[in-house]
Amino acid sequence: MPYDPARALALLRLGVRDESAAFRDGQEEAIRHVVEGRGRLLVVQKTGWGKSSVYFIATRLLRDAGLGPALLISPLLALMRNQIDAAGRMGVRARTIHSENRDEWEAVRAEIARNDVDILLISPERLANESFRNEVLGPIAGRISLLVIDEAHCISDWGHDFRPHYRLIERMIRAMPPQLRLLGTTATANDRVIEDLASVLGPGLTISRGSLSRPSLFLQTIRLAGQAERLAWLAEQVPALPGHGVIYTLTVRDAELVAAWLRSRGIDVEAYSSETGERRAELEAALLGNRLKALVATTALGMGFDKPDLAFVVHFQTPGSVIAYYQQVGRAGRALPSAYGVLLSGAEEREITDYFIESAFPTREEVGQVLDALEAAPEGLSIPSLLERVNIRRGRVDRAIQLLSLESPSPIAKQGSRWTLTAAELGEAFWQRAERLTALRRVEQRQMQEYVDLRSDHMEFLIRALDGPPETFRPPDLPRLATTPDAALVRDAEAFLRRTNLPLEPRKMWPTGGLPRLGVTGRIAEPRQARPGKVLCVLGDAGWGAVVRDGKYRDGRFSDELVRACVKLLREWAPDPAPRWVTCVPSRRHPELVPDFARRLAAAVGLPFHPALEKTEDRPEQRAMANSAQQARNVDGSLAVTEAPMPDGPVLLVDDVVDSKWTIAVAAWLLTTRGSGPVYPLALASTAHA
Repeated sequence: MPYDPARALALLRLGVRDESAAFRDGQEEAIRHVVEGRGRLLVVQKTGWGKSSVYFIATRLLRDAGLGPALLISPLLALMRNQIDAAGRMGVRARTIHSENRDEWEAVRAEIARNDVDILLISPERLANESFRNEVLGPIAGRISLLVIDEAHCISDWGHDFRPHYRLIERMIRAMPPQLRLLGTTATANDRVIEDLASVLGPGLTISRGSLSRPSLFLQTIRLAGQAERLAWLAEQVPALPGHGVIYTLTVRDAELVAAWLRSRGIDVEAYSSETGERRAELEAALLGNRLKALVATTALGMGFDKPDLAFVVHFQTPGSVIAYYQQVGRAGRALPSAYGVLLSGAEEREITDYFIESAFPTREEVGQVLDALEAAPEGLSIPSLLERVNIRRGRVDRAIQLLSLESPSPIAKQGSRWTLTAAELGEAFWQRAERLTALRRVEQRQMQEYVDLRSDHMEFLIRALDGPPETFRPPDLPRLATTPDAALVRDAEAFLRRTNLPLEPRKMWPTGGLPRLGVTGRIAEPRQARPGKVLCVLGDAGWGAVVRDGKYRDGRFSDELVRACVKLLREWAPDPAPRWVTCVPSRRHPELVPDFARRLAAAVGLPFHPALEKTEDRPEQRAMANSAQQARNVDGSLAVTEAPMPDGPVLLVDDVVDSKWTIAVAAWLLTTRGSGPVYPLALASTAHA
């Protein structure tokens, strides 16, 4: 069909709200290529170039010509609000179906049936949903005028953000008529990824690849091993930075920690992560409207968020790959002459990125446990039932099931809520891919440490690492930021880290199948539940975490300063009604460790200590139990109330390290059943990894 350049330009100007806007290099050529049906196209352009303008304008032109709707597959639907708003200004009726808008699904389906949707945006996971394929996709499959695969690097095994469900797209493409318009877009594809995509998206794939250079970015790297030093640096530098920005952390916990610290220093920031939930849109709008100095975010605020005047991106820790870093730092300076991209490197980042690498694929032993359990249950197993039979963490079981189910042919199949074995066997190619990608992630991890050590030529390093053409790059004329934080601020940050604590939410349900030796099942009666409690720190973390770890595993005794810290925590917590006595979780392996601490704490707050619980038999340590079902069974029958009379009134229940919270749940049930008052748990540390 013919291409109308005047109409395309008018649509662009409507979308960006600028009557003088012009197409960027390659934008109009990509739109023309799609509209005229010249074959399949892969657009590889840096963040901020305007890839969404290409597919929304192309969709509008195709619909103007009477063609059917477009289908866009993207992992970023919850983060595409501003792009969808731009589409609306062009007259493109864009609708989404994803996990966060379930209440809109029926209305969207009705609009699709009436042909009132110009482009349907779905997540790749929707393709695995049989009812979606049959009820939504099936009726329009023959009329789709354009298939857009956003963040196409996710298809590739080599892509930095490999999404397993993108493998379903590869199978979908094989079944497509060769003349169907197909557009793949990505900002982060090196030569290896592009070669991979050419084999998947072809035949006859045209590749439009732009410059990787970001001339507005002033890049700097600073090693500050301790969290207190980096918190102090942020408190000193962020208020002085011009404009508004993003501070990236590797974990949810650190996003919340950094945000809390900066707010305590009077800096207007908010934490943004996968746990932000319904506030995501509100926080994005606050940053877009310059009502926040910064968002402190995990990768949940990544691809898809567009603020052209973002003035700085600071990393609290080093990401695991150059591609991930380029994607994130590239959010800054899109429509500014200069912007800062500062990477702070800390001691804990290696452990965190190791965790991400090691959790990407299940081990042979884990897959063996899963397949053996399914083989022993021909009727199939639900995930909760499977967890009772394997000593594997829930997240790793979910990952194993997901990856196995996406193999072709798959060794497992789902029937209702149960998984069963099929006749297919898991091929060796599965393990070869896992080994190859794990090795690649290790290379990327080392490459980022090389980047941290640079004193100059940061952008050149990134371009070379991404297989971009050598380019002359002159950074903007901005002053380097200080590399040493103020000593007084470091002391304040250290004090802050030791003031923080975590909530300890009680268990409210017994595990599936109950605890047979205790004789309980279903919901835990409210009077028998532990009350909401407190955890002083995360084991090994900055602040008290290292002190707790040393006391438990090195010294065999918890220090007096931990007693003082818990006294302070109790005063600030002020549970009501107040505890009238103290007891503790016993251990046969370390019989004096926790009782000794609990006695000293009781004395410090002027309460009596009573050893009301005893361990009745040896069990493996809870940390050896990988999932909640196994941990619950490990506690069942191992605790009992001593024969001594039960003291009256509310009780403070002290433990050293809490993980699954089943020990707390059983202890509280036993104490309250025998006549104690409300049970308030207090643990020195949690093993939570977020």
